[in-house]
Amino acid sequence: MSARTDIGALWENFLVSERIKQNKYKLTLAKSHFWRTTQQQEIDYVEDVGNSLKAFEFKWNPKKKARISKTFTNQYNAEGSVVNRDNFRSFVII
Repeated sequence: MSARTDIGALWENFLVSERIKQNKYKLTLAKSHFWRTTQQQEIDYVEDVGNSLKAFEFKWNPKKKARISKTFTNQYNAEGSVVNRDNFRSFVII
């Protein structure tokens, strides 16, 4: 395991930057957003493509339990996914 205390933040930064690069390269016209409530519920990355919203939660450790906020998915009728080290390739390579 890594001795770094910022590995989760680095992981999120890597995933978002790679996804944005792929969207630009493939001309998907996706809009990138972040979401947080005043109660500190958050979505790490939100993508708006046409009339579809997709919510993504990023976890460095695949064993850590992660959930997409029901508040978000219910309010915006969005689908959600958890991205971790086991499945990140399908997220960064569109």
